[in-house]
Amino acid sequence: MPVPVTPKAEANLTEMCSSIQGEGILVGCRQIFLRFAECNLNCRYCDTDFSKTEFCRVEPLSNAGPIELIANPVGQESLLKLVDHWCREAPGVHHSISLTGGEPLLQQQTLAEWLPQLRKLLPIYLETNGTLPELLAPLLAHLDWISMDIKLHSQTGLTTDWDVHRRFLQLANKRNCYVKVVVGVTTPDSELRMAAELITEVSKNIPLILQPVTVGHKVSVSPQRLMAMQQRVAAIHENVRIIPQTHVFMNLI
Repeated sequence: MPVPVTPKAEANLTEMCSSIQGEGILVGCRQIFLRFAECNLNCRYCDTDFSKTEFCRVEPLSNAGPIELIANPVGQESLLKLVDHWCREAPGVHHSISLTGGEPLLQQQTLAEWLPQLRKLLPIYLETNGTLPELLAPLLAHLDWISMDIKLHSQTGLTTDWDVHRRFLQLANKRNCYVKVVVGVTTPDSELRMAAELITEVSKNIPLILQPVTVGHKVSVSPQRLMAMQQRVAAIHENVRIIPQTHVFMNLI
């Protein structure tokens, strides 16, 4: 399909690539990833460099070939041309476009211009830390999937704002959504209970993913502990799954 003519809009991206989703309920799906710079949080376990960069790295389709560098901020026209090219080169392979980061919602004004055009090419999947409901609301009509984190203090080192997460999830539940909670050996049952109660309060149908922290390309929580966590959560919210970060096992970005 032809690339539509659109107004100028720019964003700071650190990376663009076509790869396999390694987390959550869409694990295994091929997506076009747009990694946005900047984040409003600084989680202890985060393994992503979300600082602004002079250039955005563009991995070639199927990760075969030289890496291209595009000057930041990336313009809308060049972005649409690239996404359209990848869709033409590999028809039918991509499930969606993943907006990831950092925290994509920090560049909400640009997304408001980008998403109607990008969505003509593929569905839109937002990966978010779930702390900015006021920035999510204006974009809901342009989103198809939302992967929302609940940030637990025991793992992030940050205070969990349960009220903000609740307001965010009430909005996210208007689209296809699920909640991801990163857990570790120090995660207390009290935090698991609060997360499960919050989700159930919004909807019993929202999937909850317990994602064990990955350390050195290995799951850092024992199977016994993970199953005990799942059992405790399921007593409150039955729709709970354990899914580790699979992309690290496949040496994917």
